[in-house]
Amino acid sequence: MFNFHQDHKKLVLTSFIVFAGLSTLIAVMPAYHMQETKPLPAMQGLTEQEKNGLHIYVQENCVACHTQQVRNIEMDNTWGERPSMPSDYYFSKKRLDVWRQSPSLLGSERTGPDLTNIAKRQPGKEWHLMHFYNPRIVVEESIMPGYPWLFEEKNEKEVAETDVVVPIPAQLLKDQHNKVVATQNVLDLIAYLQSLKQAPLPGNGAPEFIPSAKKKEITTASTPADVTVTATATGPDGAKIYMNTCAACHQRDGKGLAGAFPSLAGSTIVNDNNHETQIKIILQGYDARAEYGVMTGFADQLNDEEITAVANHERTNWGNKGSVITAEEVKKIRESLKKLSQ
Repeated sequence: MFNFHQDHKKLVLTSFIVFAGLSTLIAVMPAYHMQETKPLPAMQGLTEQEKNGLHIYVQENCVACHTQQVRNIEMDNTWGERPSMPSDYYFSKKRLDVWRQSPSLLGSERTGPDLTNIAKRQPGKEWHLMHFYNPRIVVEESIMPGYPWLFEEKNEKEVAETDVVVPIPAQLLKDQHNKVVATQNVLDLIAYLQSLKQAPLPGNGAPEFIPSAKKKEITTASTPADVTVTATATGPDGAKIYMNTCAACHQRDGKGLAGAFPSLAGSTIVNDNNHETQIKIILQGYDARAEYGVMTGFADQLNDEEITAVANHERTNWGNKGSVITAEEVKKIRESLKKLSQ
């Protein structure tokens, strides 16, 4: 037993070990995991102008009053078309260099509105220019401070052809003969804001569904070479249903997208001989892991035979060794869920 009040060396050593352990758990491991995140297919990287605008955004401490995170609650529907996911921050969270992590932009206070989808709500550059100069010009009740240092006030004769003139009311100027000109910093900042829009999920987040189908030959052009077609001669085609309803998110090879959609290849849920959890997820959807996007349920779109087919397809492909299930088992789970909801 350590007598810390007598042995300061042991006290310092123990403190260091605790500090190192907590630092690894709280900082190093999450940062390492973040590097494994992948962008959504429709996402584009930031241009040099947008990157500089991001730096201005941080420099001006915009994160103190604005968030960039859409939570999975009804009141956040106005800020985005879907809840935010780690992939949304792929380009803004890339490390500056080996020593420095880019600053967090999620924010925790909404004194001002969330900016996740601001490019879709306010796409016009002129609006942003006036808003940064004096927010009350465009939003009368705004409590946001102005940022006049991001502009220059020039005499009309000094304004160059390349200058971006902001249409500020004359009564707000020191000299009514002057013009307000945007600096490059505010133009870059606006370029960054105009890049803030949620990328659509694969298939626009609403994959097309197919009705019950008889077995059809799946060509190699539409089915990966390592996929086994598991449909029977009289039942729905699991591979076809998967390609139409699941592959947009979980990908053709079942490996998903890190930070957006979980991998089905090697999944403990898919390989579990107790198939109840997998069937419930397909029927009800899934929203239990914050690091992934919300999955909607397919109970209203797929019947028992179709769910059986796609579940068996997932359980017997990409190296998975799950036991095959029957439509009767799916029917029992569906009925039990209905009773619970009543």
